Amino acid sequence: MRTGEPLPSVEDVLSLLDTGRWHWDTAAGEVTVDAVAARLLGQPAEECVLTEAQVRARLHPVDWNEITGVVQLAVAEGTLAEVRIRVMDDQGRVVRVVRSRSKPSFDPERKAYVLTGTLQEVTDPAPGTPAGRSAVTGDWRRSREAFLLDAGRALAEARSTEEVLRVAANLSMPGFSPDGLAVFGVEGDRLTVIGHHGHEPGDEGPFTYMPLDTDYPAAEVVRTGRAVYLSSPEQYKARYPLTWPMAQRFGRQSWAFLPLTVAGRPMGAWMAAFTYPVAFTPDERSVLTTVARMLAQALARAETAESERALTDGLQRTMLPRLGQQRIPGMSVAARYVPTGGGLQVGGDWYDVIPLPSGRFALVIGDVQGHDVRAAGLMGQLRIALRAYASEGHRPDAVLTRVSRFLHGIGEADPAENRFATCLYVEVDPVTGVLEVARAGHPDPVIRMADATVLTRPTAGGLPLGIDPDADYPTTRLILEPAETMLICTDGLIETGGHDLDTGWTRLRSLLEEHKGNLEELADALVQAVHGPSSHHTTGPLADRREDDIALLLLCRQGEGCGCGAETDTVRPPVRRTMLTVAQAEPERVAIARHQLRELLHDWSSADQVDSAVLLLSELLTNVLVHTDADALLVAEVTGGRDGRRMRIEVTDAGDDLPHPRRPGELASSGRGLILIEELAHAWGVDPRGEGKSIWFELYEPEAEAAGDGNGGSDGNGGSDGNGRPHPDGTPGTWSE
Repeated sequence: MRTGEPLPSVEDVLSLLDTGRWHWDTAAGEVTVDAVAARLLGQPAEECVLTEAQVRARLHPVDWNEITGVVQLAVAEGTLAEVRIRVMDDQGRVVRVVRSRSKPSFDPERKAYVLTGTLQEVTDPAPGTPAGRSAVTGDWRRSREAFLLDAGRALAEARSTEEVLRVAANLSMPGFSPDGLAVFGVEGDRLTVIGHHGHEPGDEGPFTYMPLDTDYPAAEVVRTGRAVYLSSPEQYKARYPLTWPMAQRFGRQSWAFLPLTVAGRPMGAWMAAFTYPVAFTPDERSVLTTVARMLAQALARAETAESERALTDGLQRTMLPRLGQQRIPGMSVAARYVPTGGGLQVGGDWYDVIPLPSGRFALVIGDVQGHDVRAAGLMGQLRIALRAYASEGHRPDAVLTRVSRFLHGIGEADPAENRFATCLYVEVDPVTGVLEVARAGHPDPVIRMADATVLTRPTAGGLPLGIDPDADYPTTRLILEPAETMLICTDGLIETGGHDLDTGWTRLRSLLEEHKGNLEELADALVQAVHGPSSHHTTGPLADRREDDIALLLLCRQGEGCGCGAETDTVRPPVRRTMLTVAQAEPERVAIARHQLRELLHDWSSADQVDSAVLLLSELLTNVLVHTDADALLVAEVTGGRDGRRMRIEVTDAGDDLPHPRRPGELASSGRGLILIEELAHAWGVDPRGEGKSIWFELYEPEAEAAGDGNGGSDGNGGSDGNGRPHPDGTPGTWSE
């Protein structure tokens, strides 16, 4: 070119350099290419418009995915997008390698990328040479960094050896993904195959329990701690002639064997095999080395976790009973123990089922303070001590008193390890269903009735075990009716997931009411409801919610509809019943009684009748506490089906004075209790006992259209005489002493 002559056009210069031009609009999904670019992409050498699908069909799948990442990164950094691409023919063979340079931009209105760039063929270095597969630009390195971040995150989340191997098998390295993987471990002086991918089952046979002095690459890597890279079959055969026939049958072209090193100690080796030649450039070796280090750390964590789980399982199997050996006539028992998610996954929660000399049996559930090995050790000692005291035939209160003194003595011997424990001890009579409950700072039991109504049973309790050696643990008597189920549990089942006692019981109550399966299925459902799936399967801050140990026991008295097997008691209509003792020294239990009654009547059709029943119950209990020196025993029950149900509330005390109606003055503060009963109850009465008396009233559930009647469907006068017989004319009766 002479001075003064005009410069050639851009098209002429690009044509002389055999460089094509292309334009890509992702919103339109079209790629416009000139004649040179079309030829390089395997199309006729003429300017044309291709669809994204046509272009993608001609490019290597790995390179197409890399283009997307490079373009997004270039837009974010405001740089050129430069990438090396392999062009394929119709049979999927690489016909050439081209280099693309473009300046991408992003249109926020159309949410699309627009690129205009060049396409030029480059010489692909011969496989196995130092220049083979070298990265032309920094794009490959950026893709490598993104890959390593993803691989590190996936391996860090893997919790078992199986999960680690699955993650390793699915790693897609940038530009050179292996199709065969194997992880070798060491047992004594032999090489073992921990897992493999890309091979048929049984292919690992010749490599299993191979002596470490064998002339095999993985064995050499374990012996020396140095990686071995083999870029071609010729290199493999020349370096390891004795074991080459074992590897030859797999048809691979390149191999990388890297040490799996933890704390400076080789724990195994990792093999990555390729069906095409790989030169193993410094960049590629860097990726493989980094992956091997992460893989070694992940396998070490998984091995430690699996050893801890095995230790935990063995410890818990030793300390907890096998319920399959317990045969209780007429009753079914199910139990679950779930350790916390941290540490050794062992803690102080426990349960037990103890046969008693009387022919009864005891259910025990407890929680020792802490979630460590010390708590587990104390739990084992407490369980043994409690079994010993119970087997001597002591009553529930005496058993807990002795166990508390035992634990307090352990704390005095070693003040630095002083702990306390909560416990619930239930002595069960399988014939009558009577439950004798003693409680030491533990959550109350829960009863699911035959019609799926769920009630929390308040019980008298004392201090947690180990605090006061002379603590007293009063006993509460309950009755488990046929087809009813009792749940006792530790606070981990209630409070896990950020709940308190109230909201936690609300969550469990809905599950107990709706569950239709047998006792074992109910136990699984309770754990799953609060435990949830682990973070390996879901994401989020509350996904893995194992904040505390969980122990639970379910006891079902077999009956019609209970789902536990035997069908009994089919003649008697279903009864929903609750009982509660209100002592003179515990007037606050009147509020508990009101709450219990409302729970018992949760599905009563008339809200006004429920309010009336609660009001009358308060009157009866208060009268006992004010006018006598005795305790009050409440028995409330609902009988009948949904058509024609009846509620009966009865309060019994040891006082001899029978109540009588009065005409209180306008300013009188008492004397209106019987007037309220006459006005609101359908029937009521007083039954003298051998010692004391029983006052009761009844309300009948109205029809749906009468459910809003404030008088509970009565005529407003109560319609009852003093002996509990309704008057035909509805006139009020008089009380006869």
